[in-house]
Amino acid sequence: MEFRQLGRSGLKVPVLCFGTGTFGGGTDFFRAWGSSDVAEASRLVSICMEAGVNFFDTADVYSNGLSEEILGKALEGRRHDVLISTKATFPMGKGPNDLGSSRHHLVAACEASLRRLGTDYIDIYHLHGFDALTPVEEALSTLNRLIESGKVRYIACSNFSGWHLMKSLAASERYGWARYVGHQVYYSLIGREYEWELMPLALDQGVGALIWSPLGWGRLTGKIQRGQPLPSTSRLHQTTEQGPPVADEYLYEVVDSLDQVAAETGKTVPQIALNWLLRRPTVSSVIIGARNEEQLRQNLAAEPWSLSPEQISKLDQASQRRAIYPYWHQQQFAARNPFPVIL
Repeated sequence: MEFRQLGRSGLKVPVLCFGTGTFGGGTDFFRAWGSSDVAEASRLVSICMEAGVNFFDTADVYSNGLSEEILGKALEGRRHDVLISTKATFPMGKGPNDLGSSRHHLVAACEASLRRLGTDYIDIYHLHGFDALTPVEEALSTLNRLIESGKVRYIACSNFSGWHLMKSLAASERYGWARYVGHQVYYSLIGREYEWELMPLALDQGVGALIWSPLGWGRLTGKIQRGQPLPSTSRLHQTTEQGPPVADEYLYEVVDSLDQVAAETGKTVPQIALNWLLRRPTVSSVIIGARNEEQLRQNLAAEPWSLSPEQISKLDQASQRRAIYPYWHQQQFAARNPFPVIL
């Protein structure tokens, strides 16, 4: 398993990370993803570690804390052999202070995550979303104190806009606080907006990308084909509205190109979609999920082989869409404003 530097930090992470949103199934939304209990979760964790994947991602909001609890039990006796990433900011109660990035909420959220995970430190602690009502200085000073206390090793963010991230990095630099070394983002063959602004920013500022939903919210599993109904087990039946929007014709064009590359390589559609991401600039780790052992083993096999330049070009062309303003305008001045990838 290849390990890469996480942004501008000394931490190395495997290029594949196991996402545990499928642990617990404590709500209707997360039950559509999966509902692994402790026994199954322990087995999946063992398979990951056998393959060299020692990086596990969760969040307090996943099944209202149940994912963290199950992951903690699955890691009993092997905590110091793994990296744990978890997140806060989304609502964890009905009170006005049970959400967001305030000092009040983050300190309480971190303590609660530590209890559920059964550990005394978190390797990578994310803000799950941007809180525009809390000053970035309050959030970052709180995260810095959590690092100084030993409860958190590194900090990262998730789902930030470019200005959210840059303002935060500037505040960290101004006050000498710990800076975000990772940004957990949505990026896939059918969702390439990350390339427009966040990727250039990440390259410039040394922020590693941790990719969530690399299979396009379950659309690039190989089970969705032109002119065919959704498979009965697809989570899209229940979660389409909460996920990234994708036009049907665009999806089918990308799937057609994936099918062609699959025929050339003998690999599966998910393996090709994951491998494509592993070759993109700034990507430190791709978060894979699995309902069961079969799905997990298939996703783990997305590494360490590589697509050919011709195959990558075929996928790029099928998935490329005209960027929105100001990015399409900036492309006209590419000589002085180059993008990391061709848009």
